[in-house]
Amino acid sequence: MGNHTTVSTFLLWGFSSFPDLQSLLFVMIFFSHATILAANVSIMVAIKLTRHLHTPMYFFLCGLAFSETCTTMVIIPRMLVDLLSDSKTISIPECATQMFFFFGLGGNNCFIMAAMSYDRYTAIHSPLHYPVLMTRKICFQLMTASWVVGCLVSLCIVIMVFNLSFCDSNIIQHFFCDISPVVCLACDYTPYHEMAIFMLSAFVLVGSFILIMISYVFIGSIIMKMPSAKGRYKAFSTCSSHLTVVCMHYGFAGFIYLRPKDSDSFREDMLRAVTYTVLTPLLNPIVYSLRNEEMQIALRKVLDSTHRFIPQMVNKRTLNI
Repeated sequence: MGNHTTVSTFLLWGFSSFPDLQSLLFVMIFFSHATILAANVSIMVAIKLTRHLHTPMYFFLCGLAFSETCTTMVIIPRMLVDLLSDSKTISIPECATQMFFFFGLGGNNCFIMAAMSYDRYTAIHSPLHYPVLMTRKICFQLMTASWVVGCLVSLCIVIMVFNLSFCDSNIIQHFFCDISPVVCLACDYTPYHEMAIFMLSAFVLVGSFILIMISYVFIGSIIMKMPSAKGRYKAFSTCSSHLTVVCMHYGFAGFIYLRPKDSDSFREDMLRAVTYTVLTPLLNPIVYSLRNEEMQIALRKVLDSTHRFIPQMVNKRTLNI
């Protein structure tokens, strides 16, 4: 390595370029994070407690809500701490762990959405055979496959990135250990590494997106052949929430991870990543709630139960005192 100094810790530069905005960013991101957690937990509880929502569609939605909650927990708490802290250092093992879980969960989200599109195709194409084609066992296998593939691809990327030699600068121009800002600090990063990481990222993003589009091409052809406008509207309405979330998820993720990178674009990528790591998880549960009448009814029941439960607990504590 010549005269290079080996790096043992990184510095997450993050929003240090915007010192005047850090307090405002902390408040905004904190409340966004609280809303994401509350919304996703409400969706999971509503699905768990509502018997008629124990269907494949809501099983996958519950899995997606859990996965997105975990994804935000990997990034946002650390981001909030760094916004208030002068010390923004992160060790190499911590950085590798954060990168593994972020991309593993992100890949899992992609393949869960692919499974959801297949579920919608099956429900529209074969409504009479749907309970046989989408059994609990098959749903569990699809969910497990999503987790396994996401984690394996993420593990391959992390092993490749952290087998590189890091030297001289240790400043990561980002608020978390994203791939491009980390590899640009390596002394021995080659076009081979770049191509391999790109192919793995494309396998997750493009591969799952192709699966989703195949399902929707078949869904579209089935809907167009339906004789009644009411039937077409009902069939399309069951897919609209999922299609909206797919467009948001793949639009932001594809723009960030599948376009050519250069060191001058890291600051812009960091601002776009806020959209991907905060805004998209915030909008997803809102989209599924606002565009799904069954979910709205289930959420209202959960909120009503919560409102009744809290006064009962307060009264019990008062009586005990």
